[in-house]
Amino acid sequence: MNKILKSLFLILCLSVSVIAEPLTLPLDQRPRWVSQDGIVMAGSWEPLMFRVRRDGTGYAPTDQQRAAYQREHSSEMVTSLKNLGVNFVMMHCYKGGGLETERESMNDAARFTRLCHDAGLHIGVYNYSGAFIWELFFKEMPQARDWLLLDQKGSPIPYGRATYRYYWNRNHPQAQAFYKEIIKFAVQDISADLIHFDNYHIGPGCDDNSVQRFRQYLTHTFTTKCLRAMGISDLDEVKPPLSGPTDNLLRRAWLDFSCKSLADSYHQMAQYARTLRPDILVECNPHGLKSHIRPPIDHGRILTGGEAFWDESHCSGYTNGKLQTRIRTYKIARRMNNMAFAYTLTPLEMAESMAFNLDCLGCICWFEYGKIVNRPGQQDPVSPALTPFIKFFHSRRDLLRSADVIADTAVLRSFPSQVFADKKFNRLTYQTEQTLIDNNFCFQIIYDQLLSDLQRYQILILAGCPALSDQQIEWIKDFHRSGGRLCIVGPAATHDEWMLPRAEPALAQLQDSRVMRIQAEEDLSSALHSTWPDLRSLSLRPIPGLCTELTRQPNRYLLHLVNYRTDQLALNIPVSLRIPAQDKVNNISLAGPDRQDDLPLNFEVKDGKVNFTVPEIKTYEIAVITLRK
Repeated sequence: MNKILKSLFLILCLSVSVIAEPLTLPLDQRPRWVSQDGIVMAGSWEPLMFRVRRDGTGYAPTDQQRAAYQREHSSEMVTSLKNLGVNFVMMHCYKGGGLETERESMNDAARFTRLCHDAGLHIGVYNYSGAFIWELFFKEMPQARDWLLLDQKGSPIPYGRATYRYYWNRNHPQAQAFYKEIIKFAVQDISADLIHFDNYHIGPGCDDNSVQRFRQYLTHTFTTKCLRAMGISDLDEVKPPLSGPTDNLLRRAWLDFSCKSLADSYHQMAQYARTLRPDILVECNPHGLKSHIRPPIDHGRILTGGEAFWDESHCSGYTNGKLQTRIRTYKIARRMNNMAFAYTLTPLEMAESMAFNLDCLGCICWFEYGKIVNRPGQQDPVSPALTPFIKFFHSRRDLLRSADVIADTAVLRSFPSQVFADKKFNRLTYQTEQTLIDNNFCFQIIYDQLLSDLQRYQILILAGCPALSDQQIEWIKDFHRSGGRLCIVGPAATHDEWMLPRAEPALAQLQDSRVMRIQAEEDLSSALHSTWPDLRSLSLRPIPGLCTELTRQPNRYLLHLVNYRTDQLALNIPVSLRIPAQDKVNNISLAGPDRQDDLPLNFEVKDGKVNFTVPEIKTYEIAVITLRK
C-alpha cells in the first residue's frame, strides 16, 4: 500500500469525535452581582494545618499561629478587606488531608463565610487540590492509595519538592465520589458563591485506572482495522506513551486522551455542583495561555466547563523593548465567557485587567495570620498606588459591565497543528497573535470548536494550521461562502486532525479575492492593511508598549488604552474608528483612574470614520465615544 493510500485508509478508519455542549453559564444566567459589581478579590485559601506543614515538618500549630489564624477569621479582618475595596474572598475549604483532619477548618470556613456575606462580600472556596496530603489522608482513607497517579516506573507522582503531597487521578470514580461530598459541603454548608478546583495541569498516568480508560478511549475512537494499522493487535498490551515525539498515531492519541480526561473531570464536577445549585460559579486553575497548547492542558476544552480560571503568570510590563502581558489569557477568557483570575499587584496589571478581562479586577491582596500582604509568600503591603484603580473599577462599572468586544478578526489556535505538527507551526500562530497585539488590531483567539461560530468576524486567520478536520474545513468554507475573508499564513489543511496527510490541501481551491495567502516571513500587518483596509474597525499608529481593546455598549463605543511603558507617557495618539453609517457620534471623552473628571475631546467624522487624538496616557484611559440616541 503506497503512502497516500495508507493515509486515506487511516482517515477512513477514524471515528468522528463529538463536541460536548458547554456548561459555562450564559452571562444573563449568572448571579446579578457578578456583572453589577465585578470581582475584586482577596485570597487566603490555605487551611491552618497545611500552612504549618508547608512552613515546617509537622501539622500541629503553635498557640501563636492559632491566635493569628483566629484574627484572620474575625469581623475586623472583614472590615479591613472591605475598606481596601475587596468584595470577594477566595478562602479555604478542603486541601487534601482528609475530612476528619480538616473538619475544624472547614467549619471555620463556614463561620467566616457568614461574616463575609453579612458584610456584603461574596465567597469562593478552594474545594480541592490535585494532590493528597498523603501523610494524613491515607490514615483516614487507606483505599485512596488506589486513586494515585503513577509514573512509568509505577511510583506516585509528588507535588514537586513537597513530597508529602501526591497527585491523584481526577477520573477515578471512587475519588470523584469522595470529592463530590466536598462540593456538597461547599455549596450547602458553606454557602459558597464559587467553587475552585486547583492544579488542573496534571493529566492521566500509568496507574490501572488511567491505563484502562486509555484502552477504552482507543476502542471508542478507532476501528479495529485502524488499530491494526497502528500496530495494535491486543489492546490489553497497550501502555500509555507518556513521553516521546509525536511522529506516531498512538502518541497523538495519548495526548488527545490526556486533554479529554482533564476536561471531562472538570465538567463532571461542574455538572454535579449544578445539581446542588444551578447558578453556582465554577472555576479551575489550568494556568494561563502559554505560547502554544501544552497537553494535558487544552483551554479550548477545559473552559467550557465553568465561568473562570486562574493565570498565575509573572508580572505584566515592558522590558528591553518587549511586551510581557496576560492579553492572550484575557482574550480567550472573554471569548469563552470566562473571567480570568490573576494577581494584580501594580496599577498596570489592574489597567490590563480592566481593559481586557471580563468582570474581574483580579486578586489584589493575600491575608494570612491576621496580616494583609500583596501576594502569597511575600511580606510587602498593598501599594497605595492601587487605590485609584480599585476605586475606578468600583465607581465606573458603567464603563466596564455588559460590554461586547468588537473583533474584526479571529486567529485559530488549532489543537492538532499546535500539538502534533512541527513546532514551527505553533510558533507561527504565536507570532501572528503578537503582531496583531503590537499593531492594535481588533481580534480574538479561538479554538477548534469555535470555528462553528465565525459569523461574528470578517476575517479568519489560519497561521500555522496544517491540520484541520473535515468538519472544521466545512465550517471555514461556509464562512467564506457567506462573505468571510481568509488570511492563510503558511500551509493550511494539508493534513487531517490526526496530522495524517491529505491527498491535496483541502482549501487549495479557494482562490478568489476574499482569500489572502502569504508566506510565514511576510509582514502580516502590512498585508492585511494594504489588501483589506476597509475591514479594520480601529486604526492606530503603532506605539511601542501601547495596547488597545475596543468594546461596545448599547449607546457607545469604549476604546481601552493601556500604556505598558510605565516610565514614559504616551503622547498625542491619533485614533481613527470606523463606525456604521447609522451611528452618529454625540461626544467623546476620556475617563481613567488618574483623572478626577472626564476630559472632553474634539473629534471629526469623515468617510465613515470618527477621528480624534488622545493627548496623554500615563497607564490607562478609556475613550468613551457616545452616540446620539
